[in-house]
Amino acid sequence: MSKVTRAMIMGAGLGTRMRPLTDDRPKPMVTVAGRTLIDHSIDRLIAAGVTRIVVNVHYKAEVLKAHLGKRRDVEIVYSDETETLLDTGGGVVKAIPHFSGEPFFVINSDSIWVEGTTPALPAMQKLWDADRMDGLLLLAEMETAMGYDGEGDFVLHSDGAVARARGSSEEPYAYPGVQIVHPRLFDGAPEGAFSTNIMWDRAIAARKLRGIVLDGVWIHVGTPDARSEAESYLAALSPA
Repeated sequence: MSKVTRAMIMGAGLGTRMRPLTDDRPKPMVTVAGRTLIDHSIDRLIAAGVTRIVVNVHYKAEVLKAHLGKRRDVEIVYSDETETLLDTGGGVVKAIPHFSGEPFFVINSDSIWVEGTTPALPAMQKLWDADRMDGLLLLAEMETAMGYDGEGDFVLHSDGAVARARGSSEEPYAYPGVQIVHPRLFDGAPEGAFSTNIMWDRAIAARKLRGIVLDGVWIHVGTPDARSEAESYLAALSPA
């Protein structure tokens, strides 16, 4: 299997729920444990062998670009949504030409995690099979998910296929905003802004959407309170 070496970081959100921390900066530049959220994501991707990252931008785009311009350890290109926000699905569709038909990671910039013994992104690369999958979702156990107040997003069948958690009697998992997708997942996608959920549902019906469970703790940093919780948790893990 060829390694997935390209990625997209979703950085175009307005960060409304994160105010006042986002009054002067986009949400990807909020810091946790002394590092911006987007740098946490980039560090993980580089460690997994990713060499090209596309970042979509909207709110305070120039601030984010100036910050990322200081990095020299990976190629970073931008997908400009300053005029119109395209939601998760539309944002990926606009960026797809940057990937030259290759599969790529997609990571939400407000998602960080603490690894167990098996690093998440390399495990996803190992499991990824472009012949059998249109998408591979990282899933987080509900008991350890921090900053998440949902009732579960997906269930994972014994063959690795995922389905929606709603209405299922199986154990639910949270979706921490990390996936590998093949560009064909978005074939026939709607124009303009739309949610990736539309394409996931189609892939679920075709049994082309798979899942892998995170070995570790996922932290959703979506509000100032969640950021404080993340800071406290990570500080407790650090040696004195």
